[in-house]
Amino acid sequence: MSGLLHGKVILCTGGGSGIGRGAIEAFRAEGARVAVLEIDEEKAATLEGLDDVIVHNGDATFATDTDNLVRDALSRWGHIDAGACFVGIFDHYRKLLDIPESDLAAAFDEIFSVNVRSALVTAYSLAPELRHTKGSLTLTLSSSSFYPGRGGVLYVASKFALRGVVAALAHELAPDIRVNAVAPGGTLDTDLRGATSLGLADERLADRPGRGEELEARTPLRIALTPEHHAGAYVFLASSNALGITGEVIRSDGGLSVR
Repeated sequence: MSGLLHGKVILCTGGGSGIGRGAIEAFRAEGARVAVLEIDEEKAATLEGLDDVIVHNGDATFATDTDNLVRDALSRWGHIDAGACFVGIFDHYRKLLDIPESDLAAAFDEIFSVNVRSALVTAYSLAPELRHTKGSLTLTLSSSSFYPGRGGVLYVASKFALRGVVAALAHELAPDIRVNAVAPGGTLDTDLRGATSLGLADERLADRPGRGEELEARTPLRIALTPEHHAGAYVFLASSNALGITGEVIRSDGGLSVR
């Protein structure tokens, strides 16, 4: 590796598995020190003891948890140069009229809280420190941020909303903080699960039969992407090579836009 992030401190919300874990390993390989907030205790435990990693078991939708991680990172390393948010939940393609009316409010609140509020909370906790370092924040969108049919109505709506968050925060936080995003397409080897309010908490998108073949067939590049395929985009956006870039989305989706 090139040491592109040597000396940088990156705070990540989510990251115990899937795309977040792939990005964290790439950050570390490029010389960064990483602080991670992970809601799943078992996933958090897999990060404990790694060199130059702080891990807290907590919920990125609560500022108390993100604030505590920020304080711990500052106490240990003295500065934070970048943030990345990998928190997400899926709706397993649930159409609006297939959601019982009695469940709609709870499902909306859960999906938008996890997918959108977590990004806002992360930004809120990090912004004072990133202003000091002229740092960056990278959010995780999805191909569902651009196209219907890659999820149900609530998931797609939440991911479209995150595009608005990127644009608004890039505008509000300039010139001190760059705000960008990566929009992965369908990805193998993740633990993306469904909403509890829809009875889908134990269902993983990765467990769908024929998932690899499906992903290869629907992308112009005929590739079933893995977390490692997306990691370089996060590294680039956190690095000094991206100093002139804000308000942008890198679409790491196998070329869906050219179809």
